[in-house]
Amino acid sequence: MESAGNDRRGAALGGLAVLPDELLCAIVDLLQPTDIGRLACVSSVMYILCNEEPLWMSKYLFVGGHFEYKGSWKKTTLSRLNLCSEKSELEQKARHFDGFNSLYLYRRWYRCFTTLSSYSFDNGHVERKDDLSLDHFRSQYDGKGPVLLGKLAESWPARTKWSMQQLVHDYGEVTFRISQRSPKKIIMKLKDYVSYMELQHDEDPLYIFDDKFGESAPALLEDYRVPHLFQEDLFDVLDYEQRPAFRWFIIGPERSGASWHVDPGLTSAWNTLLCGRKRWALYPPGRVPGGVTVHVSAEDGDVDIDTPTSLQPLECTQLPGETIFVPSGWWHCVLNLETTVAVTQNFVNQSNFEHVCLDMAPGHCHKGVCRAGLLAVPGKSVRDMENHPPGTITLNHNDMTRTEERLKGSGSVRASNSESQYSSFEFSDVDKSLENQVFSYDIGFLSQFLEKEKDHYTSVWSPTNPIGQREAREWLRRLWVLKPELRGLIWKGACLAINVDKWYACLEEIRACHSLPAPSEDEKLPVGTGSNPVFIVSDNVIKINAEGGLGYSAHGLGTELEFYDLLRKVGSPLVNHIPEIIASGFLVYEDGVYRTVPWNGKGMPDVLAKYYPLELSYANSCFPLGLWSKQQFGMDGSAESSNRPIWPYMVTRKCKGDIFAHVRDTLSKADLLNLASSLGVQMRNIHLLPLPHGESLPEPEDNNVKDSDPPEWKQVISTLNRRKNNIKKHLATWGGTVPTVLIEKAEEYLPPDMNSLIKFVKDGDGDSVYTFPSWIHSDIMDDNILTQRAPEMGSLTDTKSTGDGDLEKLNEIHIIDFSDLYIGDPLCDLIPLHLDVFRGDIDLLREYLRSYQLPFLRGKSNNDIYKSVQNSKFSTASYRAMCYCILHDDNVLAAIFGLWKELRDATSWEDVEHLVWDDLNRYQQSSPTLSS
Repeated sequence: MESAGNDRRGAALGGLAVLPDELLCAIVDLLQPTDIGRLACVSSVMYILCNEEPLWMSKYLFVGGHFEYKGSWKKTTLSRLNLCSEKSELEQKARHFDGFNSLYLYRRWYRCFTTLSSYSFDNGHVERKDDLSLDHFRSQYDGKGPVLLGKLAESWPARTKWSMQQLVHDYGEVTFRISQRSPKKIIMKLKDYVSYMELQHDEDPLYIFDDKFGESAPALLEDYRVPHLFQEDLFDVLDYEQRPAFRWFIIGPERSGASWHVDPGLTSAWNTLLCGRKRWALYPPGRVPGGVTVHVSAEDGDVDIDTPTSLQPLECTQLPGETIFVPSGWWHCVLNLETTVAVTQNFVNQSNFEHVCLDMAPGHCHKGVCRAGLLAVPGKSVRDMENHPPGTITLNHNDMTRTEERLKGSGSVRASNSESQYSSFEFSDVDKSLENQVFSYDIGFLSQFLEKEKDHYTSVWSPTNPIGQREAREWLRRLWVLKPELRGLIWKGACLAINVDKWYACLEEIRACHSLPAPSEDEKLPVGTGSNPVFIVSDNVIKINAEGGLGYSAHGLGTELEFYDLLRKVGSPLVNHIPEIIASGFLVYEDGVYRTVPWNGKGMPDVLAKYYPLELSYANSCFPLGLWSKQQFGMDGSAESSNRPIWPYMVTRKCKGDIFAHVRDTLSKADLLNLASSLGVQMRNIHLLPLPHGESLPEPEDNNVKDSDPPEWKQVISTLNRRKNNIKKHLATWGGTVPTVLIEKAEEYLPPDMNSLIKFVKDGDGDSVYTFPSWIHSDIMDDNILTQRAPEMGSLTDTKSTGDGDLEKLNEIHIIDFSDLYIGDPLCDLIPLHLDVFRGDIDLLREYLRSYQLPFLRGKSNNDIYKSVQNSKFSTASYRAMCYCILHDDNVLAAIFGLWKELRDATSWEDVEHLVWDDLNRYQQSSPTLSS
């Protein structure tokens, strides 16, 4: 029994009383809601700890979903989890306990219920300006410092229409996104959010921070316009879907706001306040605000840097109608002093363009410089800074010493990675190299911290980048074409982001070797969005294989050359739908000079053996780096990725037409149907090609691969088994793309052994029947298909085709980029086709299948497979296609859950399979091939 009085805590907690309240609250927060309810019944103190509002707020944020506040976070969470009925009384009677107090809980309670109205806030020290000209803004503030601007929003309709009362009247039923505190998305109707604001007493209240408001409430976009000072935005050459989030509609109550941060991608921002007051605090680039720990997400290890500073922040109070400008790289935090409504946009202009490009590049060291200050980059030397421009910030030596002491004893560097990375680093070196140095936000200073050993075109980019590699390449290319007056600046940015100077030098050497025309000014940047640098010079396409390291790229070229050779030997009609090869070989960099070594894929060149000694059983075969060698090398792209000074390349004749990604929106449905029909014929031509003869194929090191499995399938089975054994971790890496309930069920859904997808048992005698493998393109996506209308035909409406000859008259297509070829199940090629090219359009899939005309399971004869197998689940095309999607090395499931939004609530893989792939089963039953 508990005893009341002054010792209630000890009596109620027993042995747990030695733990501080802060730790006990953290432990309770790890429990599930049902367990928290049980724990609340243990004792009076546990009851208090288990009914804390911040606890139940965190439980709800972990669940996410549509938010409807029930007056308390406990009621809201239990209602969301269906753990209480709408009418149930969770707290029938208030409970009071004497003899217990907690300074930790009291401080948290005080922060939740305090009001800011009693505090006095001055106007601050940020300059205020009215009627600022563009020239004045660029010369005095852009890239230099913050400024508060008046009168920019005087003529906006939002100045009168964006009061809370009017917004609820106009948009009360519209759903908006709530500030993100967890991996789960939280949405709420505006009228419900206003109700929450009036009832809540949260220390850090939720607030509307919606970057998609232009989609859910497009009329809001008509209520404001981008101020004239900020209209240059170099991201606006991208389509809306491609560009990173850039505008936000913001509503927040008193005490809400944003903690210290630097805007993503080192973009600049403007923020216009329509009602209420905001308090801002700002720090210049490279100086971490006091008490802030910077997490540098590094490929080589995770490092936390905490850098105290004696520098005082700039502060100001923003008033209704004012616009604040936050330059690139400036730290800032915001506190709403009362209920506020605002709109903000981030942008890239000439002032911050190079910084944005620098931030895109792979590696963490330069990000540490830009965002955390020099001390986030241990062991890096600093060049003489005497020539750097005015406006630099002197490092405080006393602060630096305190940081050194913290780093020595903090233990914040992970032991598993830190020893090898920083073992040679002495903290006293920082004192010697940085004493009396200055930090500069000048791009010349920052760029010296780029990791030179990383190739920015092919290395994996940080997931924190606001824009992906494909989109970044497309962005730079579009800028190059559309902004010729800025090409000097764009070239500098492209050198930082994608090493364009290096790849252009490679292009020049290849061009000179094969007597190709010199590139024009328009042709100096790579084209396309693929992972390898590709240049178009006149009518020639020069592709440099750099992805995945030398071994991976050399096998890609070797397999592609073998494939082209096979097409000519067997007289495949596919020859008319692929590029013509002009030259191929290796580009070698030695002693500061590039040289080319021509190679047609036959025999092992000495230069390759020098830099990458391959121990293969195919070294004496006609194509030593061809298909079977590639299968042995590995299908997961897990090849060595170290940078070596040698790159395979291929020169082809440019095909007519444009890539499908560029023209998709200009084509009619009839055009798309003809494209799908043509693709069906060409994929049939690929899948009917004979495989090259392979002798003494190596045995994979996999106990799950049976001796009886066909040798050409063994490597495929081994790879799929390896992926299945790690399937939960594999799916979890996609960052919330796959519903958790499906991740838990993935292993159960997949077959126990991957040979079940290609091996079937005949009725009667029980013999095994194996389906034949095929050449697989594996990357038939909208940027690897070129299409051109026949000019005399005009629109392709109501046109049907049954053979290759007819198709050439109707819709000329070419398929490019065969470097990812491997052998496997033809169903694997349907995944990128249906999800990327057809975008889930069932009519296009059916038209493709109508012209494809091959069975999905092929043995020595059709009867071996279709009229004899008895294990129907594994033989169904929909099941096998779904398995390949789950096991895919790329995040194809993101496309599935993006195209079929109703599947986000799916509870079984069978639901996903039937909605996405069920038509494949009907094709199996009706294919004319099956009746033979």
